[in-house]
Amino acid sequence: MNIKNSALPLILSTLLTACAGYAPMAAAPTRVADGVLTDARGMTLYVFDKDAAGSGKSVCNGPCATNWPPLMVTEGEDGGTAYSIVTRDDGSKQWAFKGKPLYRWVKDQKPGDRTGDGFNSVWHVATP
Repeated sequence: MNIKNSALPLILSTLLTACAGYAPMAAAPTRVADGVLTDARGMTLYVFDKDAAGSGKSVCNGPCATNWPPLMVTEGEDGGTAYSIVTRDDGSKQWAFKGKPLYRWVKDQKPGDRTGDGFNSVWHVATP
């Protein structure tokens, strides 16, 4: 195909205009595996009964967060409609699903482990 030099700017301008309105769909910060939410590495995610859904806050801080590491938000991430962001006591940002902050369990060693489910009757696997 032979495009004359005078037509090239018009073609490029048209392509750039068409692409300017393109907004990629937000990727969810979690995945679903065997009926539970996991992080990108396949590690099971949990919710904490003491967190009030929709409060925008996590009550698991300090030593609790050492054992139950929060699923942190990476700058520029956008999770979509079922996800929200809570601000932790230290000012960092954590993902929440349907208003409940999400955590990992330090004793889960490999993808698929669910050793934190039911821990102290207040920790449960996060389900979609």
